[in-house]
Amino acid sequence: MESLFAGLPMPLRIKPARPMTDEELMRFCEQHDELAVEREPNGDLIFMTPTGLEGSNRNIALSRALDEWAEEDGRGLAFDSSAGVTLPDLSVRSADAAWISHRKLNALSLDDRKRFAHVCPEFVVELRSETDSLSVLQQKMEQWIANGAELGWLIDPFEKAIHLYRPGYPPEILKEISQVSGEGPVAGFIMPLDRIFTR
Repeated sequence: MESLFAGLPMPLRIKPARPMTDEELMRFCEQHDELAVEREPNGDLIFMTPTGLEGSNRNIALSRALDEWAEEDGRGLAFDSSAGVTLPDLSVRSADAAWISHRKLNALSLDDRKRFAHVCPEFVVELRSETDSLSVLQQKMEQWIANGAELGWLIDPFEKAIHLYRPGYPPEILKEISQVSGEGPVAGFIMPLDRIFTR
């Protein structure tokens, strides 16, 4: 797979002859785990390269903070960027970090939990990396909200900005802050931004 895509600009969009089923996409991703793959509502596949070391370190700081809070809070579970979910529009997405309530998780079958579960996280975070287009991430955040997310953060470490997304409201941009506080489904979660912004 790497040799097939060598030298091609990423992210790369491919239109299969027909949309992959959930099972086919799961098998494909298991066989080609060197690239992150998402599915658009129309069946197009989006291939993305892994993040660099700095981006990976930001991701782990974010995921760890959310996971530690979720464990103490007890109302749901945190997930990292390797967790793909199937949204109501039939796209398959993976946020850099996400939180899903036990109420939603308990409604899933055991089989669904082992695959790209048919569920939209209540809270999602996208963390911009060196290769990410800000406009593409903004569109992705809008899709998360349109599919049922109750709160979304788009963190841009290069502009040191947080874009807050909520249903029914335009995005709010916060700058020159040292931490960002959760609300709604993740009220009580506080994310320090020192490791995210000081690079």
